[in-house]
Amino acid sequence: MWRITGSNPCLSKKEDNNLYKIQFHNVKPECLEAYNTLCDQVLPSIHADSAYPCELVGTWNTWYGEQDQAVHLWRYRGGYPALTEVMNKLKNNKDFLEYRKERGKMLLSRRNQLLLEFSFWNEPVPRDGPNIYELRSYQLRPGTMIEWGNYWARAISYRQHNREAVGGFFSQIGNLYMVHHLWAYKDLQSREDTRNAAWQHEGWDEVVYYTVPLIQHMESRIMIPLKASPLQ
Repeated sequence: MWRITGSNPCLSKKEDNNLYKIQFHNVKPECLEAYNTLCDQVLPSIHADSAYPCELVGTWNTWYGEQDQAVHLWRYRGGYPALTEVMNKLKNNKDFLEYRKERGKMLLSRRNQLLLEFSFWNEPVPRDGPNIYELRSYQLRPGTMIEWGNYWARAISYRQHNREAVGGFFSQIGNLYMVHHLWAYKDLQSREDTRNAAWQHEGWDEVVYYTVPLIQHMESRIMIPLKASPLQ
């Protein structure tokens, strides 16, 4: 057994100074198609404009989990100053202001979180599809984030064999002690086969045994990328 009690690694990638924002938009069911079209029209222009120090990492609709929901993940290279710069510039972007106005007519609710990425996870990079994506979200008990990171710093090696690991993040603002793991699979059967294969690696059962007690609540979303998503 390799239960870790004394190690205290750097959880985030300090050298990259990346900040992430995840958005959850609950859309009126009758508006989802129009909402997706609107996002496909506007979000890529912000992503492609070098004047904005941000990148659209991925944008999806939830397929299984909370229905009629869109999930957007943005990266800000430069941390909080980059986020502030983007927010200030968008206040003067007429296309974005019109997008936000139209979007508001389609939404039931929305929420977001600011995240850092775990130092031991891959940085999310664009990938070709078709893929489905799973966002596994864990609400941890307060005070357990370091312990979670200690276990997953080793455990992530068990989940790289099919390139399924996309990104791992933990919250800074919003729901605190929240972890998000993002995975990619070819389809639901591939997901089941890949997850079952992890149990064949010595040590994976210990990761599960020691991390489950750290969790207060967990949720899984299976998501389908929109046309504009760099993660396909």
